[in-house]
Amino acid sequence: MSEEKQNILAGNGDGKIASPQKIYLKDVSFESPHSPGIFTQGWKPNLELEIDSHSSQIADDTFDVVLKITATVTVEGNTAFLTEVHQAGIFILKGFEPDKLQRLKHVFCLATLYPYASAALSDLVTKGGFPSLMLPPMNFAAIYDQRLQQQTQSKGGEAITTQH
Repeated sequence: MSEEKQNILAGNGDGKIASPQKIYLKDVSFESPHSPGIFTQGWKPNLELEIDSHSSQIADDTFDVVLKITATVTVEGNTAFLTEVHQAGIFILKGFEPDKLQRLKHVFCLATLYPYASAALSDLVTKGGFPSLMLPPMNFAAIYDQRLQQQTQSKGGEAITTQH
């Protein structure tokens, strides 16, 4: 673990803490509308992935962050399956300025939740009778920076903070 990440998790004496308290599965769904016929077709899947998130403050310095991933796989124009996972976590985020707090929710928290969401999706897909779904790695820091830059440009150069 990098020293910077270790200091954030454990706190480094400056009163700043970023720490997951509970990781949990909030909601899941799986649909295979064209089964069993879809199993007789050649398997040349097309994956469409949607990722979203939201958070809410549940107490002082305590946030519930939810990562929503929807995966739709089609084969020859037919939906093989559609699955969705809402992976959530309760995080202590203490002592950070508003901009840094937003970044932590969009980068640190989502990066913490992503492996759990990915595993849950793969498990659902496998239990549905399909080959396991291996999601690509996500660079939440780059995604956050890109969105922040796009928002700054669309606001005429003034800095803004994203809201959950």
